[in-house]
Amino acid sequence: MRKLLNTLFVTTEDAYLALDGENAVILQGNDEIARFPLHTLEGIVAFTYAGASPALMGACAKRGIRLCFCPPNGRFLAKSIGEANGNVLLRRMQYRLADDPYRSCKIARNMIFGKVFNCRWSIERTIRDNGMRVDSDKLEDASSKLKNSLSEILLADTPEHLRGLEGETAAVYFSVLDEMILNNKEEFFFRNRSRRPPLDKMNALLSFAYTLLANDCSSALESVGLDSYVGFFHRDRPGRSSLALDLMEELRPCFADRFVVSLINNRVVKGEDFEEMESGAVIMTDDGRKKVIKAWQERKRDTITHPYLKEKISWGLVPYIQALLLARFLRDDLEDYPPFLWK
Repeated sequence: MRKLLNTLFVTTEDAYLALDGENAVILQGNDEIARFPLHTLEGIVAFTYAGASPALMGACAKRGIRLCFCPPNGRFLAKSIGEANGNVLLRRMQYRLADDPYRSCKIARNMIFGKVFNCRWSIERTIRDNGMRVDSDKLEDASSKLKNSLSEILLADTPEHLRGLEGETAAVYFSVLDEMILNNKEEFFFRNRSRRPPLDKMNALLSFAYTLLANDCSSALESVGLDSYVGFFHRDRPGRSSLALDLMEELRPCFADRFVVSLINNRVVKGEDFEEMESGAVIMTDDGRKKVIKAWQERKRDTITHPYLKEKISWGLVPYIQALLLARFLRDDLEDYPPFLWK
């Protein structure tokens, strides 16, 4: 079982990352503000403009430490990686399946099934836990529509058909996401999804959480020997980790969306943690990002029982388990890819 090591998040915008012996050192100007032993790190995510030294990038690559760069607004920019991991035969099988629309669809529909299943279960939990505070009829109608779509998703045999179903179910789910927000509705509300840039505080939170989840999924895939850039549902695009986006589909509603809603409902984040730019874009402040990252790390340490393995694991290991199950399927060790079905 893979240990859940630490991920270092660097949020100081003008910080520079360097190597000193066996330590990652964080510098601000000429001042050292922190240092961390490399053997304690699984990954480093730098939300800075200054970047990192080639020596640190090389040391991370040699030790299998994932080093990712994002601007302060959280959008993925680049990553530093070393020699490719894993069995070349596994990757060749991945590429062959990715080039076959029918076989790609067979894998992708399981992932989308997991996503819609988890969207529905998230709605059902909201009804169960807060039935007196929400529009239960509206939520039950959405849940029913998602339930009816599950069987059709499993019958989809073309990527185009599957993308159409995914779009329809996403619209149903997002139409009731605002109902899950129970506190501070004046500051936090959801009307529709806006990404580049996010145009309200809820979308800014979602985009940042999705960035964190995508990083974890990409790291998980690379760690089991898969190519995170070659997907089955999301098609190839330069600079896009398509397979990481595939893997995170089933984890969005139960991992990222529920996390964001809990931050708002528990008043962990507030309106003052965001600022609106002249362009209309809404971004998090440095303090806001620190709050979210701290809560994200705590969330990853929570334990659940994995629905397929029936073993207790931390939430942070879920992407790694799913990546491992996908690799086993590609090696013909499993008859099908088992999506993560949350309850």
